[in-house]
Amino acid sequence: MVKVTIDSILARTFPGIYLSTREVQVDVRQSRNFDEQIAKLRASIGYTLENLKDNPIIRAYRDFYWKIGIDPTKIRPSSEALVRRILSGSSIPMINNVVDAGNLASIETLIPIGLYDLDKMVGEPVLRFARHGEEFIDITGRVRKIQSNTIVLADDIGLIHIFPHRDSLRTMIQWDTKRVLIVACGVENVPNSLVDYAVDRVIHYLEIL
Repeated sequence: MVKVTIDSILARTFPGIYLSTREVQVDVRQSRNFDEQIAKLRASIGYTLENLKDNPIIRAYRDFYWKIGIDPTKIRPSSEALVRRILSGSSIPMINNVVDAGNLASIETLIPIGLYDLDKMVGEPVLRFARHGEEFIDITGRVRKIQSNTIVLADDIGLIHIFPHRDSLRTMIQWDTKRVLIVACGVENVPNSLVDYAVDRVIHYLEIL
């Protein structure tokens, strides 16, 4: 079982950061009832675009973004971005059953969730501050120069995630992916139990998609 650790310097700087992880075997394919699950979530959402920012979970991630120097009105936490698409009537792209399960769980719980191909990872990942000169290749293939105060998830050969909103090309879920690492990201004022629950919901959606 892969263990994800939090670097001690980062943990002291932001003691509220919490990661919940799970390793799962998957059969990547098209989702069977994604639209139905989206419709259920759309009907269950009890907030609007106008008051979403006042939700305590959304507020916690926004406050964390400000602390790490990111304007959350310009670069939104991934979970908030998904919910905003739902509330605005926009569609959520159907990618595959694994990515779709992560998106559904994130919409439901408001927790950012990362999904990684374990067979593309080397060593055990650690959440830490980026080092000077490190580069990150996002899922579009764009190469990004990373500032040294950026929080990243990295394995032995490089960066696989910018915390908590952007994943890498190298470890993205593809049609031949067999083993997946689920990582739900918590910050100060987000209950750890909710972060754990978000991982459980990914498993739930994987079972029904």
